[in-house]
Amino acid sequence: MSIDRASPDTGNGAGEAPVAILLSTFDGERYLNEQLASIAAQSHTNWRLYWRDDGSSDGTATLMAAFATGPGAGRFQALPSGARLRATGSFLALLRSAVQGPAGYFAFADQDDVWLPDKLAHGVAALQNLPPDRPALYFCGRALVGADLTPAGEVRAPRRAPGFPAALTQNLAPGCCMMLNRRAAETICSAPVPEGTWHDWWSYIVVSATGGTVIASGLPDILYRQHSLNLVGEPRGFRHRFAAAVRRGRGPFMTLFWRHIEALPALPLSSNASTWLNIIGRGKDSRLARLNALSQPGFRRQTWAETALFRLWFLLG
Repeated sequence: MSIDRASPDTGNGAGEAPVAILLSTFDGERYLNEQLASIAAQSHTNWRLYWRDDGSSDGTATLMAAFATGPGAGRFQALPSGARLRATGSFLALLRSAVQGPAGYFAFADQDDVWLPDKLAHGVAALQNLPPDRPALYFCGRALVGADLTPAGEVRAPRRAPGFPAALTQNLAPGCCMMLNRRAAETICSAPVPEGTWHDWWSYIVVSATGGTVIASGLPDILYRQHSLNLVGEPRGFRHRFAAAVRRGRGPFMTLFWRHIEALPALPLSSNASTWLNIIGRGKDSRLARLNALSQPGFRRQTWAETALFRLWFLLG
């Protein structure tokens, strides 16, 4: 589902839906102040920042302490750092903590990006009129920038609508662009987390598999900084994405693919997702069953070449 961006009404926070911003940091001192400033400048002002540090050895904690007593005063909550959880574990720990509070919406935040002023407002506007008892996930486009914020292109809405079972083949919803409604957050928190998954990909899979709504906006609301220390980064263009997938290789992808499949039955799946899991699950030990799965519509990636690579990997098991 794709939308065009409108300009929602914004004010001083009175009457605005509460949003939990989830920020996990690790040695983020170099770019963190710009991200914090962009959060403080959001036109949607009813937010609370949940922060967890994952073992920084630089000045990250000092910057966060200054924010907590400055722009974030009265709307800042720090989680104990504890053991190193890495990105997925740290972000999901933040989500589990925030869902205990009053927020209606939840937005992951990377430490090195810059949010444009209406990022939160546009996410809330896209989600607020959907049924509250149905999981929903929104993700915006992103403007690619260099380390010094020099423009380097844009990533707009996907060509093909996001959803299930395509979510099993490819992640289209980066966490830094994502907002969840409360039902989506609660559903994700109730699920067993597959080893080796990413918090954003798993969130996308869970929402789409449980009959939720996934909304892709075509216009960018963040400056997505590309630099040498990116945990994931954004391959620029189809050829770079294809090459990156080949470098990662079949083994790691298929291992995670089957872990996702094995974890999903613990969730309240839609009838469509249940049917798909039966079809795909039979393919784990049967090449003929895998051929049958690939003949079904919707089980594909965004482009024909990426789909061809996925089909080869899936057929090989």
